[in-house]
Amino acid sequence: MLRKACCLLLVVFAGLAAAERGAAQSISFDQAVDRITAGEAENLRQLQKYSPMVETYIQELQPQGEWGKVPVTDHYYLGRASFKGYVHNVNFLTERKERAGGIRGFGGFPNRMVDRFPGQRRPEFIPVGFAQMAVIDSKAFDRAHYDFKFVRREFLGELRCLVFDVSPKPKTGTGRFIGRIWVEDQDYNIVRVNGTYAGDNFRGRYLHFDTWRLNLQPGVWLPAYIYSEESDVRMSRTKNTAFKSQTRLWGYSIGRDLSQESFAQIVVDSETVNDQTGGQQEMSPVAAERAWQRQAEENVLERLQSAGLLAPVGEVEKVLQTVVDNLIITNNLTLEPEVRCRILLTNPLESFTVGHTIIVSRGLLDVLPDEASLAAVLAHELSHLVLGHELDTKYAFSDRMIFPDDRTLERIAVMHPPEEEQSADKKSLELLQNSPYKDKLASVGLFMRQLEQSRAAMPKLIRSQIGNSLVIGPNARLAAVMADAPRLEPSRLDQMAALPLGGRVRIDPWSARVELSKARPVAVLNAREKKPFEIIPVFPYLTRLKTSRAAGPGAPAAQVPPTVNSGAQ
Repeated sequence: MLRKACCLLLVVFAGLAAAERGAAQSISFDQAVDRITAGEAENLRQLQKYSPMVETYIQELQPQGEWGKVPVTDHYYLGRASFKGYVHNVNFLTERKERAGGIRGFGGFPNRMVDRFPGQRRPEFIPVGFAQMAVIDSKAFDRAHYDFKFVRREFLGELRCLVFDVSPKPKTGTGRFIGRIWVEDQDYNIVRVNGTYAGDNFRGRYLHFDTWRLNLQPGVWLPAYIYSEESDVRMSRTKNTAFKSQTRLWGYSIGRDLSQESFAQIVVDSETVNDQTGGQQEMSPVAAERAWQRQAEENVLERLQSAGLLAPVGEVEKVLQTVVDNLIITNNLTLEPEVRCRILLTNPLESFTVGHTIIVSRGLLDVLPDEASLAAVLAHELSHLVLGHELDTKYAFSDRMIFPDDRTLERIAVMHPPEEEQSADKKSLELLQNSPYKDKLASVGLFMRQLEQSRAAMPKLIRSQIGNSLVIGPNARLAAVMADAPRLEPSRLDQMAALPLGGRVRIDPWSARVELSKARPVAVLNAREKKPFEIIPVFPYLTRLKTSRAAGPGAPAAQVPPTVNSGAQ
């Protein structure tokens, strides 16, 4: 009886405690708005501490009969953003550097497509304007400047959210946000922003956007994905166009001065130093040459990663390594030093070698339709190693790696001459014919056909920034496989020559590691849904950070990062 009474009291006390917590969480509308605006001000202060990489890819669209609106040209921007004072960025692309200045003249809200000025042939997208979409209002987001209207409650992933419509009060100036926000109901942080900025004028117009934030640090939600689209934009007096774009932010842990913190972690275990060389004091000439080449390779890899362009080693690299090992084993290859795989974090479709490291871009991994196509890409790069095509060992001198991050794509080039590309392409066919993928080359040929067909409409995507192009020029890769492939039939639902962008690989915005999406595949119901190489909206599965980030600079979270369900197959 006493045990039952104690249990009953525990239940009663637990119920009372739960009721008290519920009462404590019950706040008025005005209190909720005050917490939202205070939290947004704090998040903006936190955002100003970081300088993440920002990549924007834009596709302009035009109607094409039964296929609806399809890409006709594209634009690509890459830089590192700063949110201190006003949004600006350092451009990584050499052809855009002369346009990096002058942004402040647009009132700090340059996320518009600027109308034509005297001497300008057509309006242009302003790269930093898409980074601006990460911020609701950099001047003042409060009840003095905005009206808030509660709409409903809604789940985004695991988060229960409060949804509000927000509009600027009259006479509060241009560039104020108008649209909808989603607020997680625990700490009242804004996790999604959908709308535009009000107040177009003669200089241009603001664009609509859908921004998603992830919980990357305890209590801090930072922007990770921005999707934008317009269906009818005036490009000239006689021409309208539509466009869609995707902006990704990553590497929040990169770009901060961590040198002092890293040095402080150095620990000297003992004053006694033991010789562990086993009696081998010198290298043979062959070993010395390999070590020098490896030093050049390591210098390039380290510089690409420190600039925020190369992902740290993770699980996806193991997938690539498995395919490479399949090719090596079935072809009885012996390579020293061992072959490694890494992932370039950018969208343009490219693969290249840095010494004995094969690098594949995130964008290329996104659009490859199957493992055989991945094997074909890796086989080409592996052939360069088999044939002894070496990295220029000038990179072994460390002073060549001392330059600003935004000069990385200009200072590091690993292109092979045409004759080496031709011989590697021929050798890759031999490797594939002796591999487990020899009976699956039809899909490889279809992918190359789709690549060639889309080249004119997507020149900024189907190009290389560091190595050789996949298709441009007389030495297009796997031309023989493409010639033997079936013809492209876009109306066939069972023929998937290439996937859309952004559906397979995601980047952890904090650590810049890459992971494969865990999104459940969805069957294509009509040919319009295939969208090879096209931008698609992003819908992250939002979660709260369950554990703090591990100690140490740039350490990843212990939790599994949120998955991106973008609808790709």
